[in-house]
Amino acid sequence: MSETPPNTLQYRFDGPEEAPVLILGPSLGTTWHMWDRQIPELTKQWRVFRFDLPGHGGAPAYPAGSVGELTTRLLATLEGLGVPRFGYAGCALGGAVGIELALRHPERLASLALIAASPRFGTADEFRQRGVIVRTNGLDPIARTAPERWFTGGFAAAQPAITEWAVQMVRTTDPGCYIASCEALASFDVRPELGRVGVPTLVLVGSDDQVTGPAEARTLVAGIPDARLAVVPGASHLVPVEQPAAVTDLLVRHFSTAWQPVFETSTGQNALPAAALKPVLSPAPPQPPQTGPVAEISPAAVPSQAQGRPDPYDAGIKVRREVLGDAHVDRALAQADEFSGDFQEFITRYAWGEIWDRPGLDRRTRSCVTLTALVAGGHLDELAFHTRAALRNGLTPGEIKEVLLQAAVYCGVPAANSAFKVAQQVIREETTPQD
Repeated sequence: MSETPPNTLQYRFDGPEEAPVLILGPSLGTTWHMWDRQIPELTKQWRVFRFDLPGHGGAPAYPAGSVGELTTRLLATLEGLGVPRFGYAGCALGGAVGIELALRHPERLASLALIAASPRFGTADEFRQRGVIVRTNGLDPIARTAPERWFTGGFAAAQPAITEWAVQMVRTTDPGCYIASCEALASFDVRPELGRVGVPTLVLVGSDDQVTGPAEARTLVAGIPDARLAVVPGASHLVPVEQPAAVTDLLVRHFSTAWQPVFETSTGQNALPAAALKPVLSPAPPQPPQTGPVAEISPAAVPSQAQGRPDPYDAGIKVRREVLGDAHVDRALAQADEFSGDFQEFITRYAWGEIWDRPGLDRRTRSCVTLTALVAGGHLDELAFHTRAALRNGLTPGEIKEVLLQAAVYCGVPAANSAFKVAQQVIREETTPQD
């Protein structure tokens, strides 16, 4: 395991070598041990493959900043082991990897289970804010609050040893890899693509999950053509840990009855299982009448220019949201009217689409340049939200301080004095863990 190369993942096998392979993918902040209580039963039928995320569970700390990159590393690991095809069950971030496999590499996947998963995990702002907190305070604040996100209150109180185990799992994770995993979740959004998931899918969720709960599960079921819903009562986010017997039973039934056969090489076609082979699961609980669309499908972007290079507006709005945050951009666009709307379009297209999206400088460097220019111009309102942007772009409070000290020499002490007051307030707000 210590020799795991950067393009693969730390892993372990359990179960008979001749059995079909079933992969179990972990949640952010956990290790493969979150699946320990499923192993005795699952290994009766499958060779179970578990992996650790980078920097988790003692795995080498090679950060992966996207779900696609994690999926690529998983496939590279399986290629080296000679595993061509497999079933896959993943929890939360592990579930995102499962969706990515189904969308980009369907020929490898025989069946899929998505646990505490979502086609989009909250908002990008939430996960980037978590990265700012970890970068400034380390993982201890996240570790201390993990049990309340992962378990119901009754379970956490009745199982202090498991609760402490959960805290220690997070606390011993590599901070840089945790931040990269937050970025992976921040940028993950496959809502428009769910209809292309073509393997039998079990969507499993705890009834009390406040992170990715039944609403997100129903969005997956509504979007995936061959999906069944199972709601586990009395469980929160880490449902395989909190209700291991129920989860194990559901996984056994799903993968025993919904294992899509391999492509037939002579015809290039895939023989789909008969309807009777679909998993027999408990029916979903009654749902309230829908007041809007279950799955939000984003329309494909239509270029505004029929010819020539693409309009930079689409790239600009994406970069602007990633750097400044959805809340700030939504507020700015909502306040635009007939008088100011053209200006908002102008800065989105040219400042963000033309300049911030250029590959010549990384975003950390662009933040340093921007902060210095704003100090020189005395633009304190802009300095406030660009200080937030600098934190989101990876600058630490110490590095922001160095930028302002440098600016004091070349832009003047009075300007830097005002800038320090603004930046100090922003950093306090952004790096103080929320109760």
